[in-house]
Amino acid sequence: MKDKILSFLNQLAEKVKPILHKGAHHGTHHAKVAAVGLAGLYWNLSPQNRYRVRLAAFAFAILSLGIVVGRVTNVNRAVKIEASDKALKVESSGVLELKLPGVTLNPDIYVFQTAEKVQVPVNIKVPGRLAFNAEKSKVLSARAPGRVERIYAFDGAQVDIGSPIVEMYSPEFLSAQQEYLLSSKTAKVLEANKSMSDLLGDARITQQAAANRMRNLGAAEGDIKNIESTGKTSNNLIMRSPLKGVVVKRNVEPGSAVSSGDVITTLADPKQLWFLGNVFEQDFRMIKHGQKMVLHLEAYPEKEFIAYANYISPTVDPQTRALLIRADVENTDDLLRPDMFASGSLTTGTADAVVVPQSAIVRIRENRYAIIKVGPETFRRVPVKGYDLNSKSFAITEGVEQGWQVLSEGAVLLNDRFAKQED
Repeated sequence: MKDKILSFLNQLAEKVKPILHKGAHHGTHHAKVAAVGLAGLYWNLSPQNRYRVRLAAFAFAILSLGIVVGRVTNVNRAVKIEASDKALKVESSGVLELKLPGVTLNPDIYVFQTAEKVQVPVNIKVPGRLAFNAEKSKVLSARAPGRVERIYAFDGAQVDIGSPIVEMYSPEFLSAQQEYLLSSKTAKVLEANKSMSDLLGDARITQQAAANRMRNLGAAEGDIKNIESTGKTSNNLIMRSPLKGVVVKRNVEPGSAVSSGDVITTLADPKQLWFLGNVFEQDFRMIKHGQKMVLHLEAYPEKEFIAYANYISPTVDPQTRALLIRADVENTDDLLRPDMFASGSLTTGTADAVVVPQSAIVRIRENRYAIIKVGPETFRRVPVKGYDLNSKSFAITEGVEQGWQVLSEGAVLLNDRFAKQED
């Protein structure tokens, strides 16, 4: 569009030049004639071209007005730029000091507390995991060669002491039953004949030996008494649970053949667990047998579980350079499971510290900072050292002194101002 307008104006100028040239030589009369001729030329144009001429004239008028206004206005006047009074002071110790003149922090968002040193427990972190208490676990194994006929308790089944686990066919068990039954009958006959008291003693010894053999193969006391009372042997041996707990792992299937010593199933008490943790070299000297430990698990962030150290390894793991510590854990609420990861907190003493909410601590990579108020409009971000007391509180052991005003709520928001000034 712009190119078309310019082209039209150039053509118009070429046509007007002769008229203007004549007007310069022939005076006012000729100028009037030229004007009339120019008007006639305009009206002889097509409506579209007349619109273009009007548009070009309007644009030229706007341009001329802008030039005039620009000349009469002082565009080179001095503009006052107010420098910010906010200043950030950086000290060699890593402390940042920020001044906010004229800025009032909202007390509903930014809450300060007076630092007070109190006695807090000194804890060390002990990462680890949960496991079944091996002292409360049992492995049920075959005492003689045989064949599994039936399984009563599968993986995860709850069992009591004496609950049937598997039923096995065992030739050795049949032989032990027959020996016991024969010796029992012989003893009864000899009891009736008092003249053969010497043989009765031998029969009793044989009967007791056969009963012990059955016990060693896995027979319960009830099974032995049942043979003596009924006078009949059982075709299969029923192996029973020696404890109250759960079936952790089953190693056989119905119909499978087993040899003496093969593991049939593993049983454990889920109420009694162990915590297996790693203590690193710098903390060895603070560990003692029987110390109380507080466990935290990701599955239950609001709960604490108590454990007591019952074993400290005499050797250091050459790969992790850590010392194994074991603690008893009671799972009375059935919330814990073996192989859950847990973080233990071991109390080794007490120390003076300033206790603040977790919201008061600014965490930047591996560093910890707190913000304190040193004046009406002046704030300092200081590096601190300490540790988590729990999920809600942090104990500052270094970096904050008694009586300082510590920002307990809104520290992250105010730290953004420090970051912006630092940039």
